[in-house]
Amino acid sequence: MSGKDGIFVQKVYEQLLHNIKEGKPTAMISKYQASGIVKSLASEDDRYIWNSLGESCLSVFESGAETTMIEYYTPKPRLIILGGGHIALPLSSFGAKLGFHVVVFDDRPSFANTARFSDAQTVICDGFANINKRLNIIKNDYIVIVTRGHRHDALCLREILEGEFPCYVGMIGSKRRVEIVKRQLEEETGAVAKLDQLHAPVGLPIGAVTPEEIALSILAEIVQVKRLGAFDGENKVRYESYPDMELLEWLAKRQTEEAALETVVSTDGSTPREIGAKMAVLAHGPVIGSIGGGCAEAEVIQKARNVMQNGAFCVMDIDMTDSAEEDGMVCGGIMKVLIEKI
Repeated sequence: MSGKDGIFVQKVYEQLLHNIKEGKPTAMISKYQASGIVKSLASEDDRYIWNSLGESCLSVFESGAETTMIEYYTPKPRLIILGGGHIALPLSSFGAKLGFHVVVFDDRPSFANTARFSDAQTVICDGFANINKRLNIIKNDYIVIVTRGHRHDALCLREILEGEFPCYVGMIGSKRRVEIVKRQLEEETGAVAKLDQLHAPVGLPIGAVTPEEIALSILAEIVQVKRLGAFDGENKVRYESYPDMELLEWLAKRQTEEAALETVVSTDGSTPREIGAKMAVLAHGPVIGSIGGGCAEAEVIQKARNVMQNGAFCVMDIDMTDSAEEDGMVCGGIMKVLIEKI
């Protein structure tokens, strides 16, 4: 796209990037027609848009000559660690490597400091009674309660129960200790439905003993919820999206250079990337982002150059089954990719 249409599309990406940085879940609606491509945004209040997504972060609909793609973007998820003890250290380090915005919260200056938690993006030293004032907890957060005692655990959980309940809350402790805290808070707050979503004792049962192993079990459970979903009391809900921030920054700030944007819209089998993965191919050669590398991207790059020259958009299937077997690749499967000129 060029001219006024291109400027408008860039403004849409600017607003999308702004929303993500502000912690606002947002859907992008792209309508592909013979006359061109139209993009717009929908807030989380537009229930029709969210309901049309089902369990996926992306849906594609076809109606006559028009193709519509709806993509659900959430902010980079926060891993909030309440307590700065021994388990918090590997939790912070591993969580950062997994792409979380890591927040560590403790009331002791000797524990809540950036020298101790160099991998964390945010370290807060304050009383646990001020969690809500300092953190503004949202649905897309993942919270792990690993404080130094029963009383502090209960205080943290009580604070969390007051607002919007995040998609994951895990609390360390024995079954007996956990049940005591839950019963106490059920009587105080009546928030039975929220407490039923509590992951406690925290982590997958892998027989973890050391702080590193316990952190691994906790993050494995978090990834399970992030990728496969969790029950919100009634329905199974998935909370993930895959925003490539470098690519979104480029889309929001790019100049007039012609390019093509590729989005994985469906997968079948063991594909190298998931639905929603994106890549941009620039007219003069460079590529931003990835949809899997190797033969998968080679085919798409060639098709992207054709789209830049001859059309507004197209959809293509990439079958990696045979090449995966021949070349001994781990991933194969089939990906459907939507390519659009931008």
